[in-house]
Parts: sequence; C-alpha cells; structure tokens
Amino acid sequence: MSGKYDGKIALITGSSRGIGRHLALQLAAEGAAVVVNYRKNAELADAVVMEAKRLGGSAIAVQADVEDPADITRLFDAVADTYGRLDFYVNNAAAAAFKKIVDLKPHHLDRSYATNLRPFVLGAQEAVKLMDDGGRIVAITSYGSMRGFATYAVLGSYKAAVESFIRFMAVEFAGYGINVNGVNGGLIESDSLDYFYSMPGMAPMERVLETIPLGRPGTVADMANAIEFLLSPASAYMTGQTLVVDGGMTIAAAPYYHQTGDPVSLPERPTRG
Repeated sequence: MSGKYDGKIALITGSSRGIGRHLALQLAAEGAAVVVNYRKNAELADAVVMEAKRLGGSAIAVQADVEDPADITRLFDAVADTYGRLDFYVNNAAAAAFKKIVDLKPHHLDRSYATNLRPFVLGAQEAVKLMDDGGRIVAITSYGSMRGFATYAVLGSYKAAVESFIRFMAVEFAGYGINVNGVNGGLIESDSLDYFYSMPGMAPMERVLETIPLGRPGTVADMANAIEFLLSPASAYMTGQTLVVDGGMTIAAAPYYHQTGDPVSLPERPTRG
C-alpha cells in the first residue's frame, strides 16, 4: 500500500460492520489510525481493530451510542485522549423505523432524529475542535433523501436534512480548512437492505433491481471507495457536495428499457463492420 494516510486520524461511527468496517480497514491499510465506534457488539469491533493492525494501521474501539449526546462527547473525548487531534470524521451510523407516514408515532420521529440527524451535527461540532490542521467531514445519506418510496419517509427526510447541513457546514467550516461532503447510497448490499426487503408486504428486491441501469445492488466497497475519495487529497477542492453512488437508479425513470419492446428495446451492443 502507498501509506498515503500515514499520520492521519479517522473516526468512523458505526464501524464494526458494513460500510464503516470496510472503510476503516481501507484507511488502516494506507497507514491511518482508526477509531472504531460501535454501539453493542464489542466482539465485532475488536475484530476490526485486530484486522486494522494486521494491515499495518493502528486502531482503537470505543463503545458509544450516538443516540445519546453524552456518549458522543465521550466518543470524542476518547479521540482526544488517545490521539490529541482528528483528521477525518465519517458519520455512518444510522437507524430508523420503516413505517407508512400515517403509522408514525411521536417516538418514531424523535428516535429517528436522535440517531440520524442530531449525531451528525453534534459530532461535527466536536470534530471541528480536534481538527487543528484542517480536516474532512463526510456523512452517509441515501437515495430516500431525494426520492419518495414505501415506508422510508422518516429516514429519508432526516437524510435530506443531513444533506442540507452538509451545505451549511461546508460554508461555515471552510474558514477552518475543513471540507464537508456526503455520499448518497442507493441499494447497497448490507444487513439493513436485507431487513428492509424482507418486511411483510415489501416489493421484491428483484423488481427494484430491474430499475437500476447497472443492473445490480451496490457493495460496501463501492460506498467506501467514494467516501475514501472525499477524504483523499484528490478531492481537495470539493466541499458542500453529495456524491450519488446508486448504479444510476435515481437518474432513470419509467418507461424503463427492460419494459419496452421492438423497435424501442435495446439490441445487443452494436459492433463495427
């Protein structure tokens, strides 16, 4: 590996599994010191720490429930106590109730706010204090921030608010040398995706995949690569932006080519001659 993140300190919330885990190991392999945040499963977090060290980086695991503001403060205290500073803050942890709007209760709205929007803002406030030499803040959002679909209203709406905060933070934090961006994921292979499409009455995932121009769900590597780009020197002049990683899902619309017939349907790839 190139060691391009030697000396960099990265905090990734929800990094004991999924996208956060993949990103943590990707950064560690390039020399970064990674703070692995987890809510419950210490065994999974410790495994990420061990693998990060095997890859040549360094890492610590810190238990903190981002739903609790006191835990967020404690999480950043651990960063300060261990490393004294921070370069990268990636807001990855998320959770919500998947329900129709008419079925949402006040506690669904309150908890979704407390796990998706508030931690990003409070975490960014703490991150700025530790980014004494500039830094990068990246938040993970989803295509529900810009498209309406079944049972996703509460999470999608808060993700849209996260994207709005990204723009405001980018303007405000630029004077501190901090870039703020987001990565908006489509259907990404994960436990959450499996849970969502296994809910009673949900549309079959196969039907949804037919609407994605690239014809497949995304992977955690697809997401981690986009996040890593926003942390890298290659994106130094980007701030306030949200990259969309969805295989083309949100640019496509009915009628889809797979629903058409001759002479509209697409033939095999044209060749010369």
